[in-house]
Amino acid sequence: MSRAWSDMDERKRILRESFTDTAVVWKDDYPYFVHPLTDGVPRIDADLMRAVADLVIEIVDWEEVDLILGIEAMGLPLVATVSLMTNVPMLIARKRSYGLEGEEIVSQSTGYSKGVLHLNDLSENDRVLIIDDVLSTGGTLDAILEGVTNTGAQVSEVVIVVEKGEKMRELAEKHGTKINSLVKIEMGENGIVIVD
Repeated sequence: MSRAWSDMDERKRILRESFTDTAVVWKDDYPYFVHPLTDGVPRIDADLMRAVADLVIEIVDWEEVDLILGIEAMGLPLVATVSLMTNVPMLIARKRSYGLEGEEIVSQSTGYSKGVLHLNDLSENDRVLIIDDVLSTGGTLDAILEGVTNTGAQVSEVVIVVEKGEKMRELAEKHGTKINSLVKIEMGENGIVIVD
C-alpha cells in the first residue's frame, strides 16, 4: 500500500521541515498558523502530501477500517490521497446540508470559528478512520466523534497530522478512541516549535 522510502525518517523530516518559516496570524486572541496542509497556502508540495499519506498508512490498522472520513475543507486532500493509495472508500463531513435521509448534523466550535457539519452515508457498524489536518481546541473532532457514533458507525481510530495543544488525550479518553498525531507543535515567541 505505501511507497518504499529510502530512509524511513525521510517522511518525518519532510513533514517537520514544512514548518520552517510558517506564518502565524492572529484571529482575535487566537494564534493561527498558516501551513500548506492546514490551509492550502502556501501551495502543497506533492512530496509533502506523499510523505504524510505514507505515514498515515503505516500507523493505521487497516484490518479495522471500512471507510475513511475527512472533514471539509483541508481534510479533503489528505483523505483523497490516502484513499487513492489504499483503495479504501472515503466520505467528507461537509459544511453544506444535502437533506438526505440519515444526515447527521453536528455543531462544532473552534478557537476561531463556529459552524455546523453534515455527515451523510454512514451506516450502522461501518468502521471509520477519521483523518484531519489539525487538532487544536478539539471542538471539531469532538463534534465529529459524537456525530459518527450517533449514526451507529464505529470510529476505529483517528489520525491527526498536526497536534497543537493538549486536547488529543482528553478526547481519546472521553470517546474511548485511539487518536494519533504525526507531529506536535507549540506556539513559541518566535513562531512554531516542534515538540516530539
